[in-house]
Amino acid sequence: MQQLDDYTVFGFEPDGAEPVDGDRRAFRRALGHFPTGVAIVTTVAGDRPVGMTINSFASVSLDPPLVLWSVDLAAGFADAFTAADRFALSVLAGDQMALARRFDGVATWAGAGGPPLIAGALATFECRREAVHPGGDHAIIVGRVDRFAARDGSPLLFHAGHLAPLG
Repeated sequence: MQQLDDYTVFGFEPDGAEPVDGDRRAFRRALGHFPTGVAIVTTVAGDRPVGMTINSFASVSLDPPLVLWSVDLAAGFADAFTAADRFALSVLAGDQMALARRFDGVATWAGAGGPPLIAGALATFECRREAVHPGGDHAIIVGRVDRFAARDGSPLLFHAGHLAPLG
């Protein structure tokens, strides 16, 4: 283990390390090296279903069952999601790449009268808003899971700016 400035480095020295306050695009590219799953989050605003593709979904707690995701405050539906009492997350399968890019008009179903769920998703989570926290230019939305479903299959991943099925 070596000390490098304020960083503890385990077995390597990062080439070309940049300060966090450097180029935002470079920071975003660096974050893109961490592959994530892809989900669509939905809610109902007024009487209209709204949704967006995300890759910021994560588990928080098993007891109580909590998950989180974040929304860019500049996104068109940010206010709808930060105000929503209920929302749903649908984890996309590897064959649902087209939905991740544009999912208008796709077959959805409303589980127990809640927000729309994406048909064919690998997993769905119906949530009640537990908390909304500030997170810089994003809002971090924590949901308590009321219902969920899952099936076997291969997920859709996002890595280095590209969507691809696992495998």
